[in-house]
Amino acid sequence: MSLFTIFNVSGSAVSAQSQRLNVVASNLANADTVAGPDGQAYKARQVTFQTVMMGQTGAAEAAAGVQVSNVTESAAEGRRVHDPDHPAADAEGYVTYSNVNPVEEMVNMISASRSYQNNIEVMNTARSLLMKTLQLGQV
Repeated sequence: MSLFTIFNVSGSAVSAQSQRLNVVASNLANADTVAGPDGQAYKARQVTFQTVMMGQTGAAEAAAGVQVSNVTESAAEGRRVHDPDHPAADAEGYVTYSNVNPVEEMVNMISASRSYQNNIEVMNTARSLLMKTLQLGQV
C-alpha cells in the first residue's frame, strides 16, 4: 500500500466520523424535546458504517475505507413523564419526551471525536513521511 492510499483511507474515515458527530449533535440537541404536533417525539438516530474498497478492484494491495451506509432511528419508546399542566400533555396527563439518552450520546461523541482525531494524526504522519522522503532526494 502506498502512502497516497493512506490519505484516501483516512479521509474516508474522517468523513464518516464527521457525519457521526453531526448525528450525535442532532440527538443531543433534541434530548429534551417533547412530542410534536403529530404526537411523535424525536427518535434517537444511529449511524451505521460499511467497508468500501479503495483503489483498484482485484489488486493484491487493495485498501479498505469506510463510509456511512445508513442512519437509522431507534425503535425504543420515548420517556413519559406525568405532567398534566404541560401544554403537550395527552389525555392521561403524560408528556412524551424523546428517547435520547444523553450519557450514551456523550460517550458516542467522545468515541467519534477520538476516531476523527486519530485519522487526522495518521494523515499528518503520512504527510511528514512523504516530506522526509522528498528531503532525502535534495541531499
